[in-house]
Amino acid sequence: MTKPIRTEPEADEELLEAARWYEQRRRGLGLDFLAAIGAAVELIQRYPAGGSRVPGVKDEVPARRLVLRGFPYAVVFLELEAEIRVLAFAHHRRRPGYWRERLPP
Repeated sequence: MTKPIRTEPEADEELLEAARWYEQRRRGLGLDFLAAIGAAVELIQRYPAGGSRVPGVKDEVPARRLVLRGFPYAVVFLELEAEIRVLAFAHHRRRPGYWRERLPP
């Protein structure tokens, strides 16, 4: 049984912002970006343990990430008992670790 995915509202906003940015650079690129995100989220839902641990996060916090192919982004998520919570669609170089405030205390 797969767990449902819940995306933080801030993550949804950054996803749309990034897709718009890519679409402005080249027509269709924003859609390619969204397709890569969709594939990554589907993979996370099927195999949440397949993501790598997030460096610098305490071991007791189940934060993982899956790096996108073709784009400098990662999906940062928590595998919780009842759901998978997407914390961020994080660019590799912009504001590293900004999403850490979304981690549970």
